[in-house]
Amino acid sequence: MDRLTGLIAFARAASLGSYTAAARSLAISPSAVSKSVQRLEQQLGLPLFTRTTRSLTLTTEGRDLHERALRLLREAEDIEQAVLTAKAAPSGVLRVAAALPVGTHILAPNLARLKARFPQLSIDLRLGDEFVDLIEEGIDVAIRVGELADSRLISRRLASHRLCAFASPAYLAARGTPRHPDDLAQHDCVNFRFQSSGQVLRWPFMVGGRVIEMTPRSWAIANTSDAIAELLVSQGGIGISPTYVAARYVARGELLPVLSEFAIDRAPITALWPQSRRNNPNVRAFLGFLEEVFPAQPSWDAVIAAAANGQAALP
Repeated sequence: MDRLTGLIAFARAASLGSYTAAARSLAISPSAVSKSVQRLEQQLGLPLFTRTTRSLTLTTEGRDLHERALRLLREAEDIEQAVLTAKAAPSGVLRVAAALPVGTHILAPNLARLKARFPQLSIDLRLGDEFVDLIEEGIDVAIRVGELADSRLISRRLASHRLCAFASPAYLAARGTPRHPDDLAQHDCVNFRFQSSGQVLRWPFMVGGRVIEMTPRSWAIANTSDAIAELLVSQGGIGISPTYVAARYVARGELLPVLSEFAIDRAPITALWPQSRRNNPNVRAFLGFLEEVFPAQPSWDAVIAAAANGQAALP
């Protein structure tokens, strides 16, 4: 059993390139991963990694063992999935990875309903905007923005990822409301920086039947959608936000949609899961739950549409 633990720690560290990343995916400490690998090396009498202060590099023996360990772990996973499939009701741990704003604003507020329905099911929710390899990190379902191609994964479109500009009522009263994207040059703007790439967002608008993109001069840039929303609420100017993030602020009267007639659906929100999980009862239950959480007509878009039409914000 100790050797199997070492193989798991070694395989994950080799796949992810560091003890820290392996520890995060296994929900243990980096020191535990390091000790498990060291014990495995002592048992085998072979060095598996060439270590530097910044990276891990597989030795020749390590590369060979890594390939064999991955085959062994895939077989073990197939056995686990077969046992889970035979169970009548969802139970155990479901590992879910999601983009930070999607997890914060859509998934987290609804997970208590899932627990009430399946009390034996536990959720390990991992939020972040970095790329996650579902196979290597043992993720059951991921929810991402955009079409992600991977032949090892099954995907399902959940909803549109609609972007719109927003500002606080007080800011608009003081500075006026822009009527065309070109008017943004006369306003204070707040922009978003992607955590994964470090690039700032190019604001998309539908103008004259075609999509244009622009990067307005911004006095502030933040790398989370929630930070952008709080900046706008505090009269920081005009910024772009997914409608599902801004909807709660619009419903409270803290933000108003701006240039909504130029807003577009940027990319779909997509659920992805490994081929090996297709018959897993936990995954099937969660996918059914996602159909409720992401309806054909999302409530957050209804809130934005009502405000844009000058109606009272929906509760």
